[in-house]
Amino acid sequence: MQSRPQDRETHSAVASDLIIPTDYGAGYEYARLVDKETADNYIAHTHIGDPVMDAVVEELASLTRSQAHRFIKAGMDENYEELREAPQLLRNFFSDAPQPDPEWLDFDAFGPGIRAFQRNAVAILSAFVAGVLIDGFSTLISKSFVQTGRIFDNGVWRLKQNNRHQVEIFLPGGLERYGDGWKLSVRIRFVHAQIRRLLAESAEWEEDAWGVPLSAAHLGYSVSCFAARAVKHSESLGARYTEEERASFHDVWRYSGYLMGIPESILFTNESEALRLYRMGSIIEPPPTMDAIVMTNALINSAPLVAGITDREERAKLVEGVIYPVSRALVGNELADKLNFPRGRLPFPLFWYKLNQRIEALKGRFLKSARGANFATLLAASAYTDAGLTYWLPDHVHAERSSDW
Repeated sequence: MQSRPQDRETHSAVASDLIIPTDYGAGYEYARLVDKETADNYIAHTHIGDPVMDAVVEELASLTRSQAHRFIKAGMDENYEELREAPQLLRNFFSDAPQPDPEWLDFDAFGPGIRAFQRNAVAILSAFVAGVLIDGFSTLISKSFVQTGRIFDNGVWRLKQNNRHQVEIFLPGGLERYGDGWKLSVRIRFVHAQIRRLLAESAEWEEDAWGVPLSAAHLGYSVSCFAARAVKHSESLGARYTEEERASFHDVWRYSGYLMGIPESILFTNESEALRLYRMGSIIEPPPTMDAIVMTNALINSAPLVAGITDREERAKLVEGVIYPVSRALVGNELADKLNFPRGRLPFPLFWYKLNQRIEALKGRFLKSARGANFATLLAASAYTDAGLTYWLPDHVHAERSSDW
């Protein structure tokens, strides 16, 4: 990850027609020297949420929580008879399903990326927790999560929901209109808009300093990390991709991001654009705050629980001996130090991680019981319940005071 620019002196002028959130000032000045167009675009999107969905959830606020859930579920399931009773904006949203398919959408192009995910799934999900989420939450993205308490109250469940979303979008047909990957991507859009509304109404959110909550800039940055940084970090953990698979993997995330309501004006088109947005966002974002430090360390310590490891000693051994060293190796010493990650004692942690994975793979060739272990691991680490998909929305800005969702 690139050095954050607040450690350097910069003297460039800023664009006079942009309102710059104060915490982005120094980073933005430096970023304009590197790539003015991308820097201006990023800052412009810190003031944009999701106008369509923001209006929908504002209208839903007049309903009871159970009514909102019923109507959202009706829309997701294409139950248009029941949807007739829903507010107009929600009906309009689902009548466009939820918006016209973009011209670039090609479901056939998803095949190689889906196969790559299935083959490399354990490495990808491991890279996600130890690298991708660390990249993302080292920025001001962490503020909305810490202020709502989403990672601390039922934090393991939230991580499992995140895993399930990935598993579902990388299943054949997952992003078709009937697929759970489609529904989960759109569900995320509803949740983001609701949290944006709750945070904006709270006295705790400082829009002058941070822009709008869960801004389009942060969502565009995040999905770029989910795609480009996931490929890079998972390769460091032993995953392998052909050029066709890399492009297809990014196609899947691009469409999922589109369904999540990310404007195409800040949604990458390919791996190169995703990497550029990640790099520029990393420059513009301020150095890790205390929120980022708390958030990233909480993620690392939650990882064993997601995998079903509850024994205290075993958890500590895994966190200190494996996850922190691997995470440090993925994101780099500079960022790891800023996040207060401990220094590892074992040299070459990625080498030992990959060696262990190869040993487990060899076992799987000879032990029938181990052949389905990877997929079983994915299911265990994902949020699957007998109730199926639900569409409850948070009803309080603080997670501990919100109803379950």
